[in-house]
Amino acid sequence: MYTKTITVNNQVGLHARPATFFIQKANEFKSSIWVEKDERRVNAKSLLGVLSLGIVKGTEITLIAEGPDDKAALEALEALISSNFAEFEQQV
Repeated sequence: MYTKTITVNNQVGLHARPATFFIQKANEFKSSIWVEKDERRVNAKSLLGVLSLGIVKGTEITLIAEGPDDKAALEALEALISSNFAEFEQQV
């Protein structure tokens, strides 16, 4: 199991489009992945779950992954968040 704490710094946080990109990336991995904020934990592969956390700019979240590709999953999600979702925004 791997855990990483990261701050979301893009303008809208994990709402609408960025949340969709986050979930798409999480679904590329076999591991179970969770997002934790203020002691609430949700499935990182669930749009409603992620949106329900109300993650806005400047929010610190903890990513937790467990499974065969857990380290790779967290590295990919951390890179996505750190890039302020630039990888996906360029595809649109």
